[in-house]
Amino acid sequence: MGIKMENKIYICLEDGHIFEGKSFGATGSVIGELVFTTGMCGYIETLTDPSYYGQIVMQTFPLIGNYGFINDDAESSRSYVSAYIVREKCDSPSNFRYDETLEKYLIDNNIIGVYDVDTREITKIIREKGVMNAFICSDPRNVDYDALKEYKITDAVNKTSVKKPCLIPGENHRFNVVLLDYGKKDNIPRELAKRGCNVAVVPSDTKAEDILSLNPDGIMLSNGPGDPSDNPECIEELKKLIGKAPIFGICLGHQLLALAMGGKTVKLKYGHRGVNQPVKNLKTGRTYISSQNHGYAVVNEEIEKCGGVISYINANDGTNEGVDYPDKNAFSVQFHPEACSGPHDTRFLFDRFIDMMGGKK
Repeated sequence: MGIKMENKIYICLEDGHIFEGKSFGATGSVIGELVFTTGMCGYIETLTDPSYYGQIVMQTFPLIGNYGFINDDAESSRSYVSAYIVREKCDSPSNFRYDETLEKYLIDNNIIGVYDVDTREITKIIREKGVMNAFICSDPRNVDYDALKEYKITDAVNKTSVKKPCLIPGENHRFNVVLLDYGKKDNIPRELAKRGCNVAVVPSDTKAEDILSLNPDGIMLSNGPGDPSDNPECIEELKKLIGKAPIFGICLGHQLLALAMGGKTVKLKYGHRGVNQPVKNLKTGRTYISSQNHGYAVVNEEIEKCGGVISYINANDGTNEGVDYPDKNAFSVQFHPEACSGPHDTRFLFDRFIDMMGGKK
């Protein structure tokens, strides 16, 4: 990929639809799973969320880039998206904190961008037909649709997890937490550190005995990309950790924990991605606005069989958003309590995890 002046560029969907747009950011061609995400803001967090690994991300809100790119708001040190699609890009940000423009960030991270395209129409197609693969290129006549349909995101967790353990010190240290990194957002260890946790971030393939040798007060399972069932080794190690220390799982961590407990997951038609997903607490009846990014869900009907209790459901489609495992001292949620949707509606879940580890120890 290189850098060039704006030119025509095409989004070719696997079902044969072709959309013409304009190029910005890096140049070249790229294949990926095309998904859409909603929300008026949060594009910095979207671009830096490892859960988008291998995906072409399209924003449904029409104007993107109006507050530029702010390094302090990033959720990781780089972007994992395959390409980025917007209706209109802003080249003149208005925010005192911004470090560079959206386009400059895409260039720096070698990400192909497309703008001036009908994102509403593309979103309607995905909502009707489901998530599909797409090829972004300068000449739609050269698309190999057989290869496009066969494309699959692979090895996603390994590509986004840390390679070596690292320690994030807590403020007024009280607890030691091991964070299994399946493609974490940096705000997860930040929230733990603010609550007095020293956080040992370890690679996704870390063995259970090595984790337990650290004598953790609690174990955190991070978010991450891809199909949860593509990680059998991670699931097997999780089985060995269940019941040995309090466990809190988020997003992919939620799905992997369910699979380790004997549950099942299923791919959603077009997933939940954005900062405005309503989730209902089944115990209190209260609904929270949450940030989400996932294409798979835990199957509700299988949860009771593996000793789980459904704690949250999606208020739009009834899919699973949380499970408690009272006999195993573990719980998990599909949404992101470390994010800022409400803006802090569900961060009490971190406090619940602290209480499980001993509260005011």
